[in-house]
Amino acid sequence: MTKTIPAYQRIKNAILDNIHSGKWQAGNAISTEMALAEEFGVSRMTVNRALKELSEERVLERRQGSGTFVAQQQFNHTFVEVRNIAQDLKSANRDYEAQVVSKRAVTAAMLDNELRRKFGIDEESVPANTSAQTDASDEAVLYEVKIIHFADGQPIQFEERWVDAKKVPKFIDQDFSVVNTSDYLIAKSPLESGSYTIRALAAPDEIAEFLQIAPQSPTLVLRRQTYSAGQVVTFVKMWHAGDRYQFSGEL
Repeated sequence: MTKTIPAYQRIKNAILDNIHSGKWQAGNAISTEMALAEEFGVSRMTVNRALKELSEERVLERRQGSGTFVAQQQFNHTFVEVRNIAQDLKSANRDYEAQVVSKRAVTAAMLDNELRRKFGIDEESVPANTSAQTDASDEAVLYEVKIIHFADGQPIQFEERWVDAKKVPKFIDQDFSVVNTSDYLIAKSPLESGSYTIRALAAPDEIAEFLQIAPQSPTLVLRRQTYSAGQVVTFVKMWHAGDRYQFSGEL
């Protein structure tokens, strides 16, 4: 049996879809509680829960006596600072180049459990007949891109990135040998929060080949997920050759 999405969550998803599609812009009033209750066939209490949660997530702003509005993004100064390897290398007067290994649309049936959890994609999104040949672009839930980043002709980072296809629909159309993935995402869907881990791992054969190092050589792997409007918009794994890269900062 497939799980039924709670009514309040369906309302939240619909509101987020309207915001990400541009139907409701920052500062716009959204439908009233009564209108949403009628549209979804639920009580105003259920609608209230959805609006309350989106307000707590800073997606909406509720104004007493006026209604509910798409929140103005007044926290630009607290956006996640995402390090851009292209800028870092150019600042260090090193020649930078990016090579796109692959990019593709990913359907729900193609996801592993980790990606399904990261992006909140339910089991019922997977079609029963996964062998059916359909247009992948029609059913894409994520976009995947793999890129090698070079410094002075030497591979220094291998990037594996997944992006919510609905939130950033034109992501897959970009030429990432020219456009930096992080720059593009920040421009199209400002990143309001995120989390990351850094681990030392032995390089699997495929990663070692991309980084031009021996298999099982030490690497530093940064895994990062970033959020926009309260939901994960991108998840990335960045593999770095251990003897060519270090992380540093100031306290």
